[in-house]
Amino acid sequence: MKALILTDRSKFSYAETATPRLGAEDVLVKVRACGICGSDVHGMDGSTGRRRPPIIMGHEAAGTIAEVGSQVVDWKPGDRVTFDSTVYCGQCGYCREGRINLCDHRRVLGVSCEEYRRDGAFAEYVAVPQRTLYRLPDGLPFEQAAFVEPLSIAVHAARRSGFKRGQSAVVIGAGMIGLLQIQVLRALGASRIIAVDLADEKLQLAAKLGATETVNARDRRGDYNVDHAFEAVGLAATVDLAMRSVRKGGSVTLVGNVAPKIEWPLQWAVTRELTIFGSCASAGEYPECLELMASGAVDVRPLISGVVPLAEGAACFQRLHDREPGLLKLILAP
Repeated sequence: MKALILTDRSKFSYAETATPRLGAEDVLVKVRACGICGSDVHGMDGSTGRRRPPIIMGHEAAGTIAEVGSQVVDWKPGDRVTFDSTVYCGQCGYCREGRINLCDHRRVLGVSCEEYRRDGAFAEYVAVPQRTLYRLPDGLPFEQAAFVEPLSIAVHAARRSGFKRGQSAVVIGAGMIGLLQIQVLRALGASRIIAVDLADEKLQLAAKLGATETVNARDRRGDYNVDHAFEAVGLAATVDLAMRSVRKGGSVTLVGNVAPKIEWPLQWAVTRELTIFGSCASAGEYPECLELMASGAVDVRPLISGVVPLAEGAACFQRLHDREPGLLKLILAP
């Protein structure tokens, strides 16, 4: 099969490689669309240490089943599917609790780090366990279905926060996850959604997607007095802003994950009795996400900057790495 292989830091090869072998409970998916995630862009230059070459990256994907293992049930070739980017064991205590994102043996597609290596979906085919599969709604295009993974992060964060209909929220960071977070909160019945970013063009899109107010962080910081804050950047300054944006007794959900360590306002959090949630990936929210997209409650089409052949993937990565103005999500199609 053909695949886009990260061969060295910031270097790719579009080359022939072996088609994945199937285990008894695995399926072989013919990839029809795979989105480039920000974590892939950060990983390709070695800055995160979680995309160690050589590796086939890619974990935001959808396609059709090409082949099934000997013990696969309820799935057949031709089925239109997406799959969880988390390969979980299904047997540990966390998996039995339904907290598959915390699985003791968790592996993520397209990641190679000190602990493990798992090729992903920037290829013609990818092998995944049947337990991670989800059937696509009729009529949902593959390039939109590839958004289910980032959308699940936003839905999981909203569920972690305990958000309730009629409450208010601020979303710090109007990047891909932040823009999806805004749509999720709108779908859940938020009374007020404030989007905060440094880029006016992102704030304009945030307003179109459901933000009731937009704020450029250069002009105003904090004092929003909302029920919930969703931090979708992961830096000290933005976490601090999230903490200072909520009312007394409010909650802050940390979704961004760029800096490994930060300073944050301990006394502010303690004296205002804030609740702080960490939110990692997702834990079974894919069906809800597929329904949100199929019903039109979440519209990912404005977030797609282009669908590009996999063979041109290296140039797409460079465009994203260079922060080309106006560029959001690029989808690679094998």
